[in-house]
Amino acid sequence: MSKTDGFGFTPSELRTLRSLKTPYRIQHFLNELPYHVADTAWSPRRVLRERTAHCLEGALFAAAALRVNGFPPLIMDLEATQDTDHVLAVYRMNGCWGTIAKSNFSGLRFREPVYKNIRELAMSYFDDYFNYRGERTLRGYCKPIDLGRFDDMHWMTTEKPVWAVPELLIEVRHIRLISPRQAKALNRVDGRCYEAGTLGAIRH
Repeated sequence: MSKTDGFGFTPSELRTLRSLKTPYRIQHFLNELPYHVADTAWSPRRVLRERTAHCLEGALFAAAALRVNGFPPLIMDLEATQDTDHVLAVYRMNGCWGTIAKSNFSGLRFREPVYKNIRELAMSYFDDYFNYRGERTLRGYCKPIDLGRFDDMHWMTTEKPVWAVPELLIEVRHIRLISPRQAKALNRVDGRCYEAGTLGAIRH
């Protein structure tokens, strides 16, 4: 699969993706899509057609848009306890890392490329990562995964669910961010932070 064959996208799809020339433009596109709560694993093509996505699908779409615009298609998983995991598209500029993400919570989306390493990037989500009980739930992360490994299944354009991606994210090693002792001492988020983080959230 190469740029010369358009990655399997139609000319119209390619025009849309190539118009998202920067990570921030990709994030803005995702921000405009309604968040949907569904047990689905759509390809980026399906997201383009349906014009809605959840976090996994948003990360896959962002990775495809990054690839079309010259970046490697990287994603990573944030692991939580008493909460759902969160999948991010990861990119690197000038030697530093940033992310693009679709989330039901306002603080779990875009990160500028200012983080020196992946652990530092993952920790930037810590205070904003909480459940509906106000408990801080982020515990670990995995190293970036290149989605090129799924090219044989046409992950960017298939009409079939791409469950192989989240299945791999469950299986890969996750690196702990805080110790059990630290986790026990965590405080709940305050009311103002809770309201800000759940602004516009759709309850599962």
